[in-house]
Amino acid sequence: MKSSYKYFKDCKHFRGHIPCIPHKKTGVHCQNCKEYKPQDMQILIIKLGAIGDVIRTTPLLWRLKKEFSKARIYWLTYSPVVLPTIIDVSLQYTIQDINYIKAIEFDLLINLDKDREACALVPQILAKRKMGFTLFDGKPSPIGDEAAHKYLTGIFDDVNKANQKSYLEEIFEICGYKFNGEEYILDLPKQEDFPEWDIDHSKIIVGLNTGCGERWTSRLWATERWIALSKLLIKEGKEVVLLGGKSEDEKNIQISLESGAKYFGHYSLQTFFHLVNRCDVIVTAVTMALHVGIGLRKKIVLLNNIFNKNEFELYGRGVIIEPEKECKCFFSQQCINNEYFCMDHLSTQSILAGIELVLTNKRK
Repeated sequence: MKSSYKYFKDCKHFRGHIPCIPHKKTGVHCQNCKEYKPQDMQILIIKLGAIGDVIRTTPLLWRLKKEFSKARIYWLTYSPVVLPTIIDVSLQYTIQDINYIKAIEFDLLINLDKDREACALVPQILAKRKMGFTLFDGKPSPIGDEAAHKYLTGIFDDVNKANQKSYLEEIFEICGYKFNGEEYILDLPKQEDFPEWDIDHSKIIVGLNTGCGERWTSRLWATERWIALSKLLIKEGKEVVLLGGKSEDEKNIQISLESGAKYFGHYSLQTFFHLVNRCDVIVTAVTMALHVGIGLRKKIVLLNNIFNKNEFELYGRGVIIEPEKECKCFFSQQCINNEYFCMDHLSTQSILAGIELVLTNKRK
């Protein structure tokens, strides 16, 4: 028997396997629904990456939404929890979600990851147009000239060091756009039960993110230097809050005990976002906290030693502080210099000066 009920599969809200949200709210059917929003194409973004890399790729959405206003946008990642709500379908790198996207024909596929897992998917997914990187002869390879520059900076250190483009300029270029200062898109999670942190909001709040991941020890600044910085900031009348995850817990406890800086422990990702949002300035190495701070429009003092500083877009709200002596472990997880450790030559005074620069909105 032919059904008299009509449904519109092109609607943004239509899900197919369960009722849509407008129907659950009011009981309305498709033909009478005032929230009907047709979508005329399907776009898949693949950016698996670390959480920070996912966050710093979100500015691309401004351009995609502008050019393809009725597109249904899918994003495949390891960390869908940080994807903004403007993504129509958030996907995690699981066999279930991979099987799902293999059954869809996309109008546009954008893969911005050069690792094998992401590139291996590209030849297997149906798409009328593909951008970024794919797998060719078993090796990650660029798709077209637009991706060539970003590809070369990833395989030759000297090309990377000479690069004058930011990460955002590079990924916009891959997609045929020019980066025009589009901001990160980071939704602050709704949370009503976050801790009542003992923070004095009458003072300037400086968040010190003391870690850089267990693998990248080449970026570590010594614990005693964080202690010294904390003491000086407190002496200046600033409120100092220590930030970090489980790996930094023991270190942050020590810094707090010896300096008087406040440390409230480590939290879930959502609660961490809220704690970062309480700060006025974030001092951090190149970590997830950097990109969370940028996404929350915080002033940033970035401690950099092993990356090309041109890679980072701080939107005029930050400064980059580097060691006074050259770092010889470019893009390396461990320091390979037997003569000295370059981060020992990153001074406390230079960071204090950087904090004052961003607080007075003077760009370095």
